[in-house]
Amino acid sequence: MIQAQNLTVRYGSSTVLKDISLHIERGEFVLVAGPSGCGKTTLALALAGLIPCRVKASLSGRVMLDGLDTRSASPHLLPQKAGIVFQNPASQLFHLTVEDEVGFAPRNFGLASSEIRERIRFALDAAGITHLKGRGPRTLSSGEKQRVAIASVLSMKPDLLVLDEPTANLDWSGVDAVMRTLGDLNRDHGMTVVLVEHRLGAVFPHASRILLMDGGGIAADLDPGRVEDERERFESLGLRYPWRALTREWGRYVPEGIHAKSHKTKPLLSLRGICAGYRGRTVLKDINLSIHPGELVALVGRNGAGKTTLARIASGLHRPKRGKVIWAKPAKRLPRGRRTGLLWGDAALQLLTDSVFYEVSFAQKNFHLPCELTTRAMKATDMEPLSNRVPLSLSVGQMQRTALASFLSADPALLILDEPTIGQDWRHLSMLMAYLRSLSRKGTAVLIITHDDKLVCRFAERVVHLENGKITADGAVKPLQALGRPEAVA
Repeated sequence: MIQAQNLTVRYGSSTVLKDISLHIERGEFVLVAGPSGCGKTTLALALAGLIPCRVKASLSGRVMLDGLDTRSASPHLLPQKAGIVFQNPASQLFHLTVEDEVGFAPRNFGLASSEIRERIRFALDAAGITHLKGRGPRTLSSGEKQRVAIASVLSMKPDLLVLDEPTANLDWSGVDAVMRTLGDLNRDHGMTVVLVEHRLGAVFPHASRILLMDGGGIAADLDPGRVEDERERFESLGLRYPWRALTREWGRYVPEGIHAKSHKTKPLLSLRGICAGYRGRTVLKDINLSIHPGELVALVGRNGAGKTTLARIASGLHRPKRGKVIWAKPAKRLPRGRRTGLLWGDAALQLLTDSVFYEVSFAQKNFHLPCELTTRAMKATDMEPLSNRVPLSLSVGQMQRTALASFLSADPALLILDEPTIGQDWRHLSMLMAYLRSLSRKGTAVLIITHDDKLVCRFAERVVHLENGKITADGAVKPLQALGRPEAVA
């Protein structure tokens, strides 16, 4: 199905893939894993034929896709052979409704109307988004957009499906739905699947082969049946060993109901009676929430529950229809750029300078803050070795860390991270969280929006559960020993 021979890919003077030779048989389910920035996304783009015909990069060697040389094949033939779902789903969505988005490719293939309708029905059902078919993609949560992007590719029914972190923005019900669909397509329809992922536990049961990458090459080609012998290799690459998640239900992590904790200090931020939405659609309903200085809070819930909307209100980017946003006086006196720092799911939208160093030091210089803040932020995010790189030339995980470092250098009173796990290996994620925990002990409040249960169990002190726009649980994280075997959060 896929034959890569001496594949090397460069972006300008930067070599990302180095002399890779790889053969993938038709019907395989290949999991590709490795540390952030090791070349996984570039490999996915090359295998799907987007490099060099669509993505500006220099390719030497060759990739044969079902007998077609991707360097010379007609561009209209490759999408019928291979479909790809990108890390940033919004970049491939452009229609007014979800149904039109999913039906775009089949219509362009010139299929009969009955076949188009059947493919739309199949793809919507497979991705679990039939209820969203009349919605506009721009009104959806990041996780919902991810599922629409997957459905739009499934509607093409390609021989090869390449997915770059498809579970990054999904709750566990979404992860299960997507992985079940991919497993069925692979097992029942013979579709070849190449999946790049950091949440290894979700994909591992479906994989027939695991490729571990490091430094632009293939570090190991593993049989999933013998992966228990490779735990040290996973750890050496900074990856989480692929255990299944502890549980699927957030209710097991927090006590039932709202459990207010007494604090010695007044709240840094209070949301009182907040109702909010978009274009006549209510998203948040009567939200009451206080965040205190030094707290490290995880905000969890299903896709579409309203988590990102709550973050936008807390950061001042969205005005509620009703209710009050109340800041403590010391924070209220700060410039808005230092009151909150909000890391979006798509960090590329927050990067604006020509080098990582200038990006990270931008806020620090604007607010006339000590230079040590930039140095600490670069070190905490492990971006010092890449200080001269152009931010938009980095991997998604590296862009996330660059954007986060730029906020850290502004020393905000409240730091909000919306899905910080995107593109991150466990080593970098652990480094970041340890640093955030040290900041919280010095008084910085941290709010993390995540679907990563292991992250919550390991680092959060408090969990707020949002469901259908309402807070249904708020309390301390239960002790790890009450949740399952300890190695599951290692």
